[in-house]
Amino acid sequence: MGSTFFSLHYHLVFSTKERRPFIKSEWQPRLHAYLGGIIKGMHGVPEIVGGVEEHVHWRVSGQCCIADVLRDLKKESSTWAKENFDRRFTWQEGYAAFTVSPTATDSVRRYIATQEAHHHKHSFVAELTELLNAARIEFDEKYLL
Repeated sequence: MGSTFFSLHYHLVFSTKERRPFIKSEWQPRLHAYLGGIIKGMHGVPEIVGGVEEHVHWRVSGQCCIADVLRDLKKESSTWAKENFDRRFTWQEGYAAFTVSPTATDSVRRYIATQEAHHHKHSFVAELTELLNAARIEFDEKYLL
């Protein structure tokens, strides 16, 4: 056992290009599992993956640079989805990343696990706006569409 200790938990959100409904229910579980495998390969822990046809939510932990993880994660999974399901598949350029305190990890896990029910009531843009506001992150609305 070493002398380095960390408790880094993130809630990550990113969508398909132009919020197109590329992620079909038939292969969504395979995409989520593939994304988890990529994270494990980067020495992270994919604690939960959830989402709907145009975006995914993550709760991950690990000692890594989030920008590098997301770049590689989106690149590898986009190539995989194109080769296996839809040659037009691509992720949107940006993402949202939120730190999660250890005491809030269970509530974030429940939130991600109930994404399908949540999106029967709230659009992705409304959801992302709410998350950004709760985190007190300033944003330009043109980047939400």
